[in-house]
Amino acid sequence: MPQYVTFSAEYLRDFTTRVFIHFGVPEQDAVAAADVLSKADLRGIDSHGVARLRTYVDMFTIGRINPRPDIKIVRDKKSVATVDGDSGLGLVVAPRANEIAMEKAAQHGSGWVSVCNTNHYGIASYYSLKALERDMIGWSMTNTSKTVVPLWGAERRLGTNPIAIAFPGLKNPPIVIDLSTSVVAFGKVEIAERAGTPLPEGWIIDGNGNMSTNPADVYKGGLMPLGSTRELGAHKGYCLSAMVDILTSVLSGANWGPFVPPFALFEEVPDQSVGKGIGHFFGAMEIDGFEEVEVFKKRIDHWIEVFRNTKPAPGHQAVLIPGDPEHDAEKTRSKYGIPVIESVVNDLREIAKMTKVDFQSTGGS
Repeated sequence: MPQYVTFSAEYLRDFTTRVFIHFGVPEQDAVAAADVLSKADLRGIDSHGVARLRTYVDMFTIGRINPRPDIKIVRDKKSVATVDGDSGLGLVVAPRANEIAMEKAAQHGSGWVSVCNTNHYGIASYYSLKALERDMIGWSMTNTSKTVVPLWGAERRLGTNPIAIAFPGLKNPPIVIDLSTSVVAFGKVEIAERAGTPLPEGWIIDGNGNMSTNPADVYKGGLMPLGSTRELGAHKGYCLSAMVDILTSVLSGANWGPFVPPFALFEEVPDQSVGKGIGHFFGAMEIDGFEEVEVFKKRIDHWIEVFRNTKPAPGHQAVLIPGDPEHDAEKTRSKYGIPVIESVVNDLREIAKMTKVDFQSTGGS
């Protein structure tokens, strides 16, 4: 049975901030980056919170990430733009690019920004949720290094390529759609490997192209696209992944498909480049360009209430609304703290030793 240590979100956020500062990230950027990881932990997306800190540290150590990037708009036309992240930390580049999209939406009704020359940006929903603070609908996408096989393929060609969209409610929590276009996020396979637990059938293939439940097989094999098999709709997941790859990278001039650079030391480095870094894509839409904001939010509340009142299937108490698990996790973890698996705590201990940043590994408050 895996062991966990509980930390407050504030403690982990402060530790993460100081680690980023150690690697030369300006304090304001370090705070912003730590906030992205903290949001993942609070919302129960453990694969993209402090569990990812070790990988960011590895990338800083080998010089893969620029701690002080000169982030620039390189192409700009009314409601659309392309941003070059100068090989910066994705947790810094992405919030700035998302801000540009929202500023354009405030001016033109909608804003769309494609980003090149950046790195892993955390959870996709962090950025779409930011748009809700401005009464906007938020969109967020990123491509990632190759971990997913295309439909009927036996080698990796695409990333997990997530999509997030958020819609605000009036009295109800927002509807937050945040999904990878693979059958599962790669980080969840990593968490299963650390916990020593088998995977569900249909998540991954091994190095020979056969289905496997052993998490370790993913490193020589790959993840399946959303749907897993043609009969279960894998062609749909494959097409969504292709869409994300094109909007984030073919459009911006970033690397796409099998050419996306790795975000972990164990990943294979592509033998050629077709662009700069990895890519993101952000969108923001002003609600009042379509409808009065309060009217729209009331309609979202009505939508939620109708679906909540759906007769549940046997073995279930209620129908799930997109974003429910994360909203519930955030309420619970904000009050009681964030459970961190012991293997991740060990990583944090090593990071603390390397950076000489204090860390209370028995639980922070």
